[in-house]
Amino acid sequence: MVWGYAEDPPPRGGGGELNVRPSFLPAAAKPRSARAAAAKRRRGAEGRPRRRRWSAGRSCGAWLSAPGLRRPRGGETDPACAVGLPCLILATGLNDGQIKVWEVQTGHLLFSLLGHQDVVRDLSFAPNGSLILVSASRDKTLRVWDLSRDGRQVQVLSGHVQWVYCCSISPDCSMLCSAAGEKSALLWSMRSYTLIRRLEGHQSSVVSCDFSPDSALLVTASYDACVIMWDPYTGEQLRTLRHVPLHSALDYSSEVHSSEVHTSSLRSVCFSPEGLYLATVADDRLLRIWALELRSPVAFAPMTNGLCCMYFPHGGFIATGTRDGHVQFWTAPRVLSSLKHLCRKALRTFLTTYQVLALPIPRKLKEFLTYRTF
Repeated sequence: MVWGYAEDPPPRGGGGELNVRPSFLPAAAKPRSARAAAAKRRRGAEGRPRRRRWSAGRSCGAWLSAPGLRRPRGGETDPACAVGLPCLILATGLNDGQIKVWEVQTGHLLFSLLGHQDVVRDLSFAPNGSLILVSASRDKTLRVWDLSRDGRQVQVLSGHVQWVYCCSISPDCSMLCSAAGEKSALLWSMRSYTLIRRLEGHQSSVVSCDFSPDSALLVTASYDACVIMWDPYTGEQLRTLRHVPLHSALDYSSEVHSSEVHTSSLRSVCFSPEGLYLATVADDRLLRIWALELRSPVAFAPMTNGLCCMYFPHGGFIATGTRDGHVQFWTAPRVLSSLKHLCRKALRTFLTTYQVLALPIPRKLKEFLTYRTF
């Protein structure tokens, strides 16, 4: 599976695992004239929609609805981008360390970002639409790019001693978490681009991380078969979700050895849009959905060669990617959040843990607002 627009066949060869971790932000509606012009360009000579091949070599990717991004070199741009309206852009990271940024509607290459010395494993756009892009690479660094300044490299973050697998920016854009082949995850400030703290608690390599929608929680997944939920502001471990075999739920053939059944190294973890559920993919051939309040799975599905997972932004569906190039879609539990949780989520969007603890309110309410209780 490959990313990007091109008319030529995808290149052959190239190592590295596919690790697609897209993040979606909806584009605003275009005026009728812009929509018509864009549709006309997308149609072939016979008036039918033109098919494009996505080809950029094996890569990771991230999406963003970009407000008024202009193409830095000559050539046609989408009318929405030209007049300052949101347009959809796609960043892809390649095996050779390059990052390519595309305008999705036209397939134009906007930027080629050079700096990494090895495979780019993950990409994450700042959710606030500031056109800040963070990349994670096997060269053991993270790099911060500003697409509003012609793709200028803003900062290089060094601190990992192993390949960097994953990076995640908090929804309030104040923090960045990165996971590498180490037992700790690193938490960075997105304001000063300095290290805040190391999150230590796992017994094996941390390979995935994600923030809750209100930025009040951070989860990390590890090869030690555990998901740890953290308070990113204090560094405190709030709870641990352990993956244990579910023999009755699996239909293993007699050829599968018992040691394989017990293999449950985690590959990916992500929060649901309302922040009350987690999805995890593990090597025990299961996709699990966890309720944070119950600390246990509420649903699971058998899958093989699982590598990554991502919730649909509006809930109800989960997409999973596999090592053999397949993408699968699953229905997920829909939940109507309680008024208590909605209030907590609204407050925690702009209040840190320390600010909550300083409020003149009862202790039990503080525990609820800081997710010590549900």
